[in-house]
Amino acid sequence: MTDALARARAVLAEFPVVDGHNDLPWALREQVTYDIDARDIATDQSAHLHTDLARLRAGGVGAQFWSVYVRTDLTGDAAVSATLEQIDCVDQLIARYPGDLRAALTAADMEAARAEGRIASLKGAEGGHSINNSLATLRALYTLGVRYMTLTHNDNIAWADSATDEPGVGGLSAFGREVVREMNREGMLVDLSHVAATTMRAALDTTEAPVIFSHSSARAVCDHPRNIPDDVLERLPGNGGVAMATFVPKFVLQAAVDWTAAADDNLRAHGFHHLDSSPEAMKLHRAFEESTPRPVATAATVADHLDHMREVAGVDHIGIGGDYDGTAFTPDGLGDVSGYPNLIAELLTRGWSTADLAKLTWGNAVRVLGAAQDVARDLQGRRGPSNATLEQLDG
Repeated sequence: MTDALARARAVLAEFPVVDGHNDLPWALREQVTYDIDARDIATDQSAHLHTDLARLRAGGVGAQFWSVYVRTDLTGDAAVSATLEQIDCVDQLIARYPGDLRAALTAADMEAARAEGRIASLKGAEGGHSINNSLATLRALYTLGVRYMTLTHNDNIAWADSATDEPGVGGLSAFGREVVREMNREGMLVDLSHVAATTMRAALDTTEAPVIFSHSSARAVCDHPRNIPDDVLERLPGNGGVAMATFVPKFVLQAAVDWTAAADDNLRAHGFHHLDSSPEAMKLHRAFEESTPRPVATAATVADHLDHMREVAGVDHIGIGGDYDGTAFTPDGLGDVSGYPNLIAELLTRGWSTADLAKLTWGNAVRVLGAAQDVARDLQGRRGPSNATLEQLDG
């Protein structure tokens, strides 16, 4: 494995990781109310965060979609304002660390950052509640640099069903389909992580551009609703999209799915939200883990998903989306953003070629953003912005 690790680092030096999802901005909001002096990622932040500049470099990260996520208990204009604050946080980070981070809006920007040895920094909004049912707000987010939007988070919204909620509109409503069309027109990637399988299929039926899954793995390998069914993976070659495997143990290891359900019940029984990562909530988590040992995922667990996803969707349609700083637990060997070489080494031992790994880490994600831009240029030549409303289309 030592030789494989050296080879992995060599691959990443040439073809660095484009990671589809990192929740550092929300962690900074929760921990220090965006006081980036208090969480200076130019220094070692391993006591507080999965992410800092040195570990990004050690992990071979060349481009990062920073999530500008807001929780779904923020609704309406409050959700929009919080999303703007998240966007501002990413902009502050890029401005503060210009030697390491480079703002990226296009595939060409990503390649320029790689040539400069900087980390291309892109933004992804997580949850359609961020636009408050407004296509004008969607366009404004694009203007501010948001290059994908996950259609839902953990809860349904008025026009789209979530994977972890009860069916509402049966996938996408008429307005939801209009959101997808307007994202296509803008050049914003449609992200189908977190959405119900019905929503995945409806979006694929509607979109004129490639889609992504910014942080989702294979349901056939681990039966969790956050993962992607094989029939959807099979559609990615025809669509041109990319499914980016996540590392979150409760999504990739079946035993961890079952353990997490019990741990979440324990948190709720003590009055905490099941996603709470406050010190008090984590103390409860640790106590639960001491009494009921947590099943441990590894880099091999994630590699099992990537093997399956490559088999079903093809090597041109897979990527990586770790979800660092958005999860309490991580696999062994993938404990923070420095861990990507361990995954690449595991894939090398399974016979993955350098050419295949170059697509997985870098090429596919850059291609899909470029393809979305190409579709947008064509659509903008054929139709203007949509001003449709939820009330007009859904009644």
